[in-house]
Amino acid sequence: MTDAASPTAQSWKVTLPCTRAEAEAIDGDIAAFALMDKPPVLMTSEAAPDDENAWRLDAYFEGEPSPAAIKLIRTLVPSAAGAKPQIEKLPDEDWVTLSQQGLEPVTAGRFHVRNLATDPEQPGHVNFLIEASRAFGTGQHETTGGCLLMLDRMRRIGMRFGNVADIGTGTGLLAFAALHLWPRAYATASDIDPVAVQISAENAAANRMTVGRGLGQLALYTAAGVDHPAIATRAPYDLLIANILAGPLIELAPSLCAMVEEGGTILLAGLLNEQADAVLAAYRSQGMRLAERTDHGDWPTLRLRKRPRIGWKRPKRIDSQARGEAPGFGSL
Repeated sequence: MTDAASPTAQSWKVTLPCTRAEAEAIDGDIAAFALMDKPPVLMTSEAAPDDENAWRLDAYFEGEPSPAAIKLIRTLVPSAAGAKPQIEKLPDEDWVTLSQQGLEPVTAGRFHVRNLATDPEQPGHVNFLIEASRAFGTGQHETTGGCLLMLDRMRRIGMRFGNVADIGTGTGLLAFAALHLWPRAYATASDIDPVAVQISAENAAANRMTVGRGLGQLALYTAAGVDHPAIATRAPYDLLIANILAGPLIELAPSLCAMVEEGGTILLAGLLNEQADAVLAAYRSQGMRLAERTDHGDWPTLRLRKRPRIGWKRPKRIDSQARGEAPGFGSL
């Protein structure tokens, strides 16, 4: 899930002591941070081996945290009210990887997502390996899990798709899941962050997914939303997935809906419960209707369908060779 520009700012870390109960109450996806352009990554750990109640909260920021952001961090750990936060500028290193080490595997419907190669596969499930990386979308967030569950349900009830797009793909996980469910589809994934696109390509190789522009292959592009000529050329899509934040979802509503064929489906996630009405209003104004909603904690997943016009006929699908596209990456 990526919705902002590629991170170039120096990384910072804010550390505060906390109790075990406070640490267990922090799931890493705090609603108060969801509206930030670059929300922090939160990690809790034991601070003292001989004191089971002594824990610590580390918050990793892209760029120096503001006083308001530090104040929000404080609200998560009331026991540290009198403590001075430790604020440090980190050396140039892969802080997202460091913050994601030790994540537990996630199972969502038929899918099982491992974050470490040493984690065992889950028998009877579709297993993906999405290692901690410089891109977001390891499957831990409720929004990603919600999308996996929704995709799984859509396949179980017999929905079929032939041209899929995953906008703001992050690690590529949702695009991989869609290609597994509909292996004869064209698949397109894009992200505004070129690092995320490269990570998606690496993850594709690790999960035996083929990068390319043919049937059953994943075409990758660096783009802000759908602003790339190849993404437009490959349209219209009968399934478009966008797991990003509410603000960009609303802003992108006209362009995303324009890429979806009449009768097609849009899957939206990354928004909070209290943001759902505003997001739905933006998409209803573009001719979409709500077909299904599932909630996962504070995070809903919305399945929308584009209202067909009277007398509509399904557009003829044009394959990649007819489009004159060369195999491989888009813009990296």
